[in-house]
Order: sequence, then structure tokens, then C-alpha cells
Amino acid sequence: MLRSSYASCLLVSEENDNEIEVETERQGKYIVTFDPLDGSSNIDCLVSIGSIFAIFRKPHDGPLAPGDALQSGRQIAAAGYALYGSATMIVLSTGHGVNGFMLDPSIGEFVLTDANMKCKPRGKIYSINEGYEEKWDPAIKEYVKSKKQGKAYGGRYIGSMVADVHRTLKYGGIFMYPATADNPNGKLRVLYECMPMAFLLEQAGGMASTGEKPVLDIMPRKLHERSPIYLGSKDDVEDLLEVIAKHKAA
Repeated sequence: MLRSSYASCLLVSEENDNEIEVETERQGKYIVTFDPLDGSSNIDCLVSIGSIFAIFRKPHDGPLAPGDALQSGRQIAAAGYALYGSATMIVLSTGHGVNGFMLDPSIGEFVLTDANMKCKPRGKIYSINEGYEEKWDPAIKEYVKSKKQGKAYGGRYIGSMVADVHRTLKYGGIFMYPATADNPNGKLRVLYECMPMAFLLEQAGGMASTGEKPVLDIMPRKLHERSPIYLGSKDDVEDLLEVIAKHKAA
């Protein structure tokens, strides 16, 4: 469908090693990056899964050139995700806030149900795969431990990025997928996982960081580049960044 839309010229998919160039006679002015089925390992146990995408403008008027898809997240024209769970929902931003649309099967249309979505300044939930705790940096260990003390946060982790991020957007809190000893560059892909979600969270008043800089400031050097990511409520992410900075200064 994207190749025959006459709107796109280049596609970058999690499922393909190389870019997919649209036939010249059908090319439009947009580059689309996407993870067609995020959380696919959860299909058999009926956990919510989804699709993630970002849309960039072609950076010039000439023929496609190597590296055209490698753009900063600040160049995103639109981004969103579809969530397939107890209902089917599309969450979308074109750079003017975030809106959610629920599929109404009775009319076969997506209906605006969540207008101008906002992420709370601070939440009460942290989300991380604690099975990898022994492979985290000390800063991440310290931060997560702090969330279990005093007025403790609830721990929630689904293992499907779309579902975990959707909950974070709706309820606030922080979602973390840090670097580990086995994956020092992180595991989630920049162009079609980290950047679209970071774009949505920033548009909703939240924050998304690599631990060193905003995710949207990354300038990727390859199609399937990976990065750590920490996103969610602004105050929660800033608390984590303070802990990371403290450890770096020590």
C-alpha cells in the first residue's frame, strides 16, 4: 500500500536489512520508517502488540541518494503507533500535539476518542525488564532501587514497547530500556522505535532521552542503529538523568 500510495519514496522496515526504494514513477516526497509488528513474540499469548512508524520528508528534490533516510528525529513530520489489544487504537502526532483514535467496528472507522493527549509531569509507575538487572549500569540500578523505597512506584512491564509506552503516555511514569553488558548500545532501534515514541512523548509534554541527550537529537549512521531509551513523565526522566550524571561525575 505504501509503495502504491504515490506519497512515499523510501521505506525502512525492521523486517528488511536494506531500504525499500519505491518505483520512480510512483515516488512521492516522504520517507517512512516502521516496525510493522512490535512485540510479535507475544502473539501466541494474546498480549497487546502494535505497529510503530515515523514519516520524514525527502531532504532534497533530486533522485534518492544514499543516507537520505538517516535523519535526525527533529526532522520528523509525523509519527505514531497502532495498538492491537482489548481495542484497536491509533495514536498520532503531526507536530501539533497528540491525538488518539479508536476503531469503531460497527462503522469501520477510527473515531477521535483521546484529543490532545498529555503525559503527566510525574507518574507512579516504572517500567523496565528487571531480569537484566545484573547487567545494568550502577546508575540504573540505583534509580530503580530508589523507586522501591519510601513512597514506592508500581512496577509494570509488558514486554511490548507499544503497550508499555501507551500506558506510560496515559498514566505517566517512566519506561526504560537501558544499555546492558550484552547490548552496550541498547537494543531498541533508533529510526522506527526510539524516534517515533520520543516524538510522541515530547509532543505530549513528556521527555525522551538516551541518558546523554534527547533521543530526537540522535543523528543515525546506519538504518538499524540501536540506542538506550528512557521516556515518560518529564520529572521522572529528569530524576533518572540526575542519577546518571552523578555517577558519571564520580
